[in-house]
Amino acid sequence: MRESPGLIIANPTAGTVGPDLVADLVAQCRRFLPDVEVHWTTGRGDATKAAREAAERTATRLGVVFAVGGDGTVREVVEGFTAARPQHRDGPALMVVPAGTGNSNYLAHWSDCAWPVAVTAALSGQRSESVGAEVRMLDLCRLTQTREIVLLGACSGLIAEALVYARDVPLSGRPRYREALARAAEANRPYPGRVEVDGVLIHEGPTVLANVGGGRYRGGQYKILPRSILDDGLLDVCVIGAETRAADVPELTRHGAHLGRSGVVYASGRRITISRQDGEPLWFEHDGELLPREHAAVTLEVLPGRLPAVCRSGRALG
Repeated sequence: MRESPGLIIANPTAGTVGPDLVADLVAQCRRFLPDVEVHWTTGRGDATKAAREAAERTATRLGVVFAVGGDGTVREVVEGFTAARPQHRDGPALMVVPAGTGNSNYLAHWSDCAWPVAVTAALSGQRSESVGAEVRMLDLCRLTQTREIVLLGACSGLIAEALVYARDVPLSGRPRYREALARAAEANRPYPGRVEVDGVLIHEGPTVLANVGGGRYRGGQYKILPRSILDDGLLDVCVIGAETRAADVPELTRHGAHLGRSGVVYASGRRITISRQDGEPLWFEHDGELLPREHAAVTLEVLPGRLPAVCRSGRALG
C-alpha cells in the first residue's frame, strides 16, 4: 500500500467534513504514500463514479481509496468498487475516515480508535499507539428485487418508518435520528410478518422490525446485530416481534439488551426473506435509504468476501 498512490473522496456536505480535516489527511498520507489525490464530490452519485474510475485504473493503480464523509458516502464508494470489479480482489482497498453523523462503518472497522491513529497504522504498516491495521475481505449483501448493494444493513418496519418521521425533525446528526426513531416507535403498529433464513421459517406473526446485516450498529448508536461479523460469509438477522413494545426498542437496542427477550429471534444465514402475510407492501430501507413501497416480500443474499477494506487488526469486525 505504501508503494501505491492514494485517492481521497470527500463529501463536503457530510457532518464534519471541511478543508482543514482533508488537509490534515493529505499531510498524513504524504508521509507514507508516493502521491495522493483529492476528489471533492459534487452531488449524489459522484462518489460512486469517482470510486468506479479509481477501481478501473490500470496505468497508475491505486493502493487505497479514503472515503471521507458519513455512511452514505461510504456506501457510494463501495457501489463504485463493485460496479467496476464484481469480485474486486485486485482493486484498491477502502479506508473509512469518519466525518458524518452516524459513522457506523468506521465503528465496525476501527471501533473507538481515533482516525489519525488508524490512518498512520494503515499507511505505515506498523502499529501506532498499540493499534495495528490489516486488509480484510468483507462481505456485502444484495437486495435481489432491485439488485442494489447493501452495506450496513436493511430493515423492515420500525427503522424504515423512522426515515419518514426524520423528514420533519428540526435537528441534525444523531439527535435527529433518535427523535425520529422515538416518534416512529410511539406510532408503530406491528405488521403481519414472516422471516425465512435459508428456506427455514424463523418467525411468523406480528412484527415490529426485521433487521438484516451487515454491521452491528445502525445510526452509529443502535446495536441491533451485536453478534454480526463482517467477514464470516453470513448475514445476521434480528426479528423483534410484538411481544416487545416498539416504544422500548430504541433504549433496548442501544446496548443489545433486546436479545433474549420474548418475541426476539436472532439467526444467521446466506439468504434471508422478509415478507408481509397480508400482501400489503413492506416499509423497508437499506443503508438509510427508504425504498418505494412496492414489495410485499424482499430477499437479501450474502456476497462473501467482496470488499477489501483496511481495518483494525486482531479483532472481530462488526
